[in-house]
Amino acid sequence: MAHIYLDNAATTRMAPAVIDVMQTAMTNTFGNASTPNFYGHAAKATLEQSRHLIAQSINAHDEEIIFTSGGSEGDNTALITTALSRQKYGHHIISTTIEHEAVLKTLQFLESLGFEVTYLPVNDQGQIEIADLKAALRPDTILVSVMMVNNEIGTINPIAQIGALLKDYPVVFHTDAVQAYGLLDIDVQALQVDLLTTSAHKLNGPKMMGFMYERQGLNLPAFIHGGDQENKRRAGTENVPAIAGFAEAVKLHDPIMKLQTRQRLQQYKSLLLGTLKQAGVQFQINGPQDISQAAPHILNIRIANVATDLLQMKLDLAGFIVSGGSACTAGSLEPSHVLQALYSPSDPRIQESIRISFDTYTTQDEVQQFAQALQEIAVNQQKG
Repeated sequence: MAHIYLDNAATTRMAPAVIDVMQTAMTNTFGNASTPNFYGHAAKATLEQSRHLIAQSINAHDEEIIFTSGGSEGDNTALITTALSRQKYGHHIISTTIEHEAVLKTLQFLESLGFEVTYLPVNDQGQIEIADLKAALRPDTILVSVMMVNNEIGTINPIAQIGALLKDYPVVFHTDAVQAYGLLDIDVQALQVDLLTTSAHKLNGPKMMGFMYERQGLNLPAFIHGGDQENKRRAGTENVPAIAGFAEAVKLHDPIMKLQTRQRLQQYKSLLLGTLKQAGVQFQINGPQDISQAAPHILNIRIANVATDLLQMKLDLAGFIVSGGSACTAGSLEPSHVLQALYSPSDPRIQESIRISFDTYTTQDEVQQFAQALQEIAVNQQKG
């Protein structure tokens, strides 16, 4: 039985064009981009062409793009190097209760070194309040990290408003844009962010590949030490085939395609929710109630009186792959920290919710099949 994959917030399949570009690069552009020979020059050319295309995608300068192994490395690099290099100005950091584990666990590490972290609460839509952020700022605040799109409930945070607020404060502003890059339009100048992190495998690119945007003049120290790669900011021989694949994925997600994809995925959400309503399924949306105000690819819903693990199992047996939360914690018995941040600890939504996530290759037929299966399982369970 072929399974229908609806866990794209965890990872997306690689686009055929990305695979082709990577295979060509692995065959023909295998040189070390740091070596002064024919193959090294060819690899360097591919590297810098990819960097330029990616920089343009967020309105950045080429030299502001540092290739990494993905979102976790990017988040660690952004937070740790900022904190350690600015500790003479203060030890206070501000973030949120619903960040990805790559941010939260890095902040816990920094707390073990003596830094103090204020974790901002979120409202019932999963969004921080600008007033709370302003109230939390102190003379010794050196860093603010707020994710652009939440990976479990799809909340879009007001990054431009945060950037506008922070421009008058001597703090570094980082945003984890892993779930936003490739679907939302991002302009780092308009957003006024200092650091932005991404991961290629969330937009049909290769795993273990991403980039960190670092605003000119920030001059953070290297996080990984060794050679002089990435303009002495990230040691290690660049993975040119993966970088070329990443650039191809970005090229595929051009502004027109992103707009069309956003519109199509919003229609998928409406189709799914409409099917559940028509069948009389008791359900609730976790996060933004207006689906047009959330990231288009993520829908987190509670099916009343049906435990998450039971629902996942029944859907899997029926041929559908969804998630109970973040891919980094899905194997854990611990409930979602994101849902716990939204609701009281005893709220049944914490134990009765699933995340459905689409991508550009998800078809309407797949969503219709899933909607039918979900409503049948839900109705049967809720009757019992």
